[in-house]
Amino acid sequence: MDMGMISNTGKKALAVGILALLGPLIVGMAVALICLKFWAKEATYLPYLAAMHSLTPFPVIACLLSELKILNSELGRLALSSAIVSDLFSLFLTIVSVVVRTREGAPWQTAVVTVISPAVFVLVVVYILRPAMFWVVAQTPEGRAVKNVYIYAIISGLLFCGIFSDLFGQYVIFGAFIFGLAVPDGPPLGSALVEKLDSMVSLVLMPIFMATCAMRANVIDVFGKPGKEIGANIFVILATLIAKIGACVAPLLYCKMPCNDALAVSLIMSAKGTVNMATQSLLRDSGVVDDEIFGLMVIATTLNAAIVPFLVRKLYDPSRKYAGYQLRNIMHCKPNAELRILACIHEQEGVTSIFNLLNASNPTRDNPISIYVLHLIELVGRATPVFISHDMQKRTVSNQSYSENVILALNRYQRDNGGAALTHVFTAISPHKLMHEDICTLALNKLALFMIIPFHRKWNIGGSIESDEQRIRNLNCSVLDMAPCSVGILVDRAQLGRSASQSFYIALIFLGGNDDRESLAYAKRMASGPNVNLTIAHFLPMDDENTNEWENILNDEALKDIKHSNLGFEQVNYLQRVVKDGPETALIVRSMASQYDLIIVGRRHGVESPLTSGLTEWSEFPELGTLGDLLAASDLESNASVLVVQQQRKL
Repeated sequence: MDMGMISNTGKKALAVGILALLGPLIVGMAVALICLKFWAKEATYLPYLAAMHSLTPFPVIACLLSELKILNSELGRLALSSAIVSDLFSLFLTIVSVVVRTREGAPWQTAVVTVISPAVFVLVVVYILRPAMFWVVAQTPEGRAVKNVYIYAIISGLLFCGIFSDLFGQYVIFGAFIFGLAVPDGPPLGSALVEKLDSMVSLVLMPIFMATCAMRANVIDVFGKPGKEIGANIFVILATLIAKIGACVAPLLYCKMPCNDALAVSLIMSAKGTVNMATQSLLRDSGVVDDEIFGLMVIATTLNAAIVPFLVRKLYDPSRKYAGYQLRNIMHCKPNAELRILACIHEQEGVTSIFNLLNASNPTRDNPISIYVLHLIELVGRATPVFISHDMQKRTVSNQSYSENVILALNRYQRDNGGAALTHVFTAISPHKLMHEDICTLALNKLALFMIIPFHRKWNIGGSIESDEQRIRNLNCSVLDMAPCSVGILVDRAQLGRSASQSFYIALIFLGGNDDRESLAYAKRMASGPNVNLTIAHFLPMDDENTNEWENILNDEALKDIKHSNLGFEQVNYLQRVVKDGPETALIVRSMASQYDLIIVGRRHGVESPLTSGLTEWSEFPELGTLGDLLAASDLESNASVLVVQQQRKL
């Protein structure tokens, strides 16, 4: 849990977090007391039941959002912020209730110890243990693992804190929870602890715990209880649930949030899971409830865990916001208008290939470029995703430094280009399977016209494959499906920008279609630069009987200034090749590959054409299209980088 979220929590999340606990707690307690007085007088545990169903455990919400793949969406971030407020507030109320209960009928010495011990413990954790953990982080060199002796010392401290809280009258969870909050989230310490503990907890202890809860739940005997008592239990559970949903919906509707989204947040805040099961098990072990009522609570929790995700999926579709009502692509960008480019990198070294492509894009004062660089970091050792705007940032989360080398490099690039290029740096820390949400949201908010994402394969200078990340490939496919603007996948073979004269030899392979016309628009922008030599290879089918007449008109219109007048494109070489089928196209393209620094092609995904007939069946990477896949093949003896362009689809 990132405690830094508390200071950044907005009024909306604060209101939802507090009301999500107080609303159902007040209503549930009132209903429980009414039932005790007029309905089921023997059910003295009903107030505990109401209190338990009022809780909003942060781990349950985080796991649910991760399962729904909306952890770093706007809705997910609001739910996480609200959950952390609600969880800490409920912890405070739990401590107070334990202290009040202990004072009743206990010697004054015991009461004093029960009141003072939690406060002393919290002070020790904040002022001694947390600084000690930051010292451990400082002692660990960057990129190195934390020493095992520190890890084992922290795990031992965790167990000791649990024993300590139990000895002094608090729940055993209290000590472990407070101690866990002291651990700095993220690498190197938080991620090291997750690596050590997660397999044992998730794969061994958690399944065993859930299995024992299921075995101890006497589901059949639930209905052997008196009807009044069962009815009172169900009434309290439903009243608490309805009050929780209502308490969450009210402030969201007041803030003019759409009704479906407000209801989705309310359902998320009402979710039940493992932590609730643990609380119920604690009530049973303490003798507060018997086996039959424990079984009823397990049934209620299981039904909630099954129904809530289904309803949230029906109410909230995170991709709908990317459907654009405006043309956001290079082809429809006005001449000399600012070109807004979002460039994504996974490693700080990846900024070099972005610089080379931007230099070839010819940024000038008459044709300015705004570059938004998003540094993507995998979420490890923390529950909440982080998004940082380094333009607005005064201090990074937990005093850690993110993207420092990227910021320095981009500041130098902006300074060297003298106002022709404006740079902005962002860092997104989120799970790999959810990174597309950060990318597409930033592109949407910054009105980007073109997005550059790196190919999942990385080549070294020698021409051999250095890395092959399947997770990055999955991310690229998600971005292509959801992007609110045009997208380019950059296959960097470490050749672009290595020319001694700093002249860029670029080729555009034009077959026709939306993606190729978008590629042509970008290539024309490059061609206006003095250091770019552009070759446009226009491929035409030998048999044009089956071609689309309207597409041919659009293609000719896009190429007319290149084919006929060459006005303003003195360094452009136009070639026209007539080919009979896909294999001949492949032969010509492969022969061109070694002659250029960069080759630009359209993705043309799903387009049937005689120019590429027979090539699709051999495609290894469909996200690159037929020609892009051909040029990115590992057996191709070429160092030319490739840019595969897809025009805006979400319209």
